[in-house]
Amino acid sequence: QVQLVESGGGLVQPGGSLRLSCAASGSIFSIYTMGWYRQAPGKQRELVATISSGTNTNYAGSVKGRFTISRDNAKNTVYLQMNSLKPEDTAVYYCYVNGDVLGIGNSNYWGQGTQVTVSS
Repeated sequence: QVQLVESGGGLVQPGGSLRLSCAASGSIFSIYTMGWYRQAPGKQRELVATISSGTNTNYAGSVKGRFTISRDNAKNTVYLQMNSLKPEDTAVYYCYVNGDVLGIGNSNYWGQGTQVTVSS
């Protein structure tokens, strides 16, 4: 089994910052791509940012220059630093991990989601 535990969401004013964290644990022994997606009410889930095992990053155009994704391989943790937050960033943010799991092989896993609300 693989568990993804997210933290760091909350309520912030426009222009503020938040840092999300997601730690993977369990039977996953090789982690490749890690990332963050988000889903706003009434909308489809969309990519926010991903980071490869080689630390290549990819960002949605709407967050480029404001958000920074990073990872700590020793802790199996991915982070999302969100600056200059806007009301349109309000959504549930989901952590994503792709890796090799003992007895299963390569699989994708999702966190439970953490709410980010940007409002004055």
